[in-house]
Amino acid sequence: MKGLKSSSPVKKKRTQRDYNMKFKLLAFLFLVPLSMQAQNNGLEFINIFSSDMNEAVSCYRIPALITAKNGDLIAAIDERIPSCGDLKWSNDINIVIRRSKDNGKTWSKIESIVDYPLGKSASDPSFILDQITGDIIMFFNYMDLNSEKDVYYLKMTKSSDNGASWSSPVDITSQITKSEWKNDFKFITSGRGIQTRNGTLLHTLVNLANGLHVFGSDDHGENWYLIDSPIHPADESKIVELNDGSWMINSRVNNLGTRFVHISNDKGKTWASKAEAELIDPSCNASIIQYPVASNGIDRNILLFANLNNSSSRENLSIRASYDDGKTWTAPKTVYAGKSAYSSLSILKDGSVGLFFEKDNYKENVFVRISLDWITDGRYK
Repeated sequence: MKGLKSSSPVKKKRTQRDYNMKFKLLAFLFLVPLSMQAQNNGLEFINIFSSDMNEAVSCYRIPALITAKNGDLIAAIDERIPSCGDLKWSNDINIVIRRSKDNGKTWSKIESIVDYPLGKSASDPSFILDQITGDIIMFFNYMDLNSEKDVYYLKMTKSSDNGASWSSPVDITSQITKSEWKNDFKFITSGRGIQTRNGTLLHTLVNLANGLHVFGSDDHGENWYLIDSPIHPADESKIVELNDGSWMINSRVNNLGTRFVHISNDKGKTWASKAEAELIDPSCNASIIQYPVASNGIDRNILLFANLNNSSSRENLSIRASYDDGKTWTAPKTVYAGKSAYSSLSILKDGSVGLFFEKDNYKENVFVRISLDWITDGRYK
């Protein structure tokens, strides 16, 4: 009995230490998901494109998201084969999509939409939905690295069945650029363009040497024209039509730590430009859309804007709203605090907001569904 008593304290000490270790381990396992959930604000991220889905692909980059007339979601992206390099640095980039019929809960298999022979690449997808015809136009930038390296061509393809099939690509370079721009670094902004209330289709074209330009179509994309009014400073840019019919462009600018905004009251003939100090930005593509709401019985649009809320680093993807056509903005809501980059917004058929973005140094491209109630702190549901 004495022997048992003498060994008891040692055994008890070991048991207590084991208990403490187990408690710490359980606490760690419990708290890690909570900390990740806190970082994500309870939002669920669905990875829909990453290189581990196809061992032949180096990375997927440059997301674009659109909601078809029937409510289906279409997510397009670059499929970059030999490397993650941009168009002029890679001889094999394709445009691929996935589709969702249930507001982004589940997605189709990856479908190849634009795939040229080796040496010819397509990059930077963007969309416009024509609400009148139901057609979806997808734009992309093209280069033949074998015979015309560093010469950018601008193309489009169209779907008339909500993204199930796509037409052969059409080259629209001569319609929306000038002949003297042939060797310029020029490209259509990835993400999306718009359709105005009178049916005009509008999108933005970047020419770093000659300024940002708007291009458009008045016949549902059959023919296109350039609005020859250069806008400075501006890199990748998104255009929206405000409630009073004026146009607003929200632009990435390089090395300034903030966004620039450009307003036109005469259909793009002239522009008033200013730095938007409230919208800090590390020089990255962003997304802005209109969301229709009823206010005091009057239908109007609010603006939703997603970008990296950081002046120098590609991280802290956030979303905010404006109720006065961009004069003021709500405080940013963090969607993902970690490394992030390009993003694309779209309104889902259930009224929520979809956001498709590059996550964790381009390792994943994820979709997240966000309620308008959360974005606006309950002001709109």
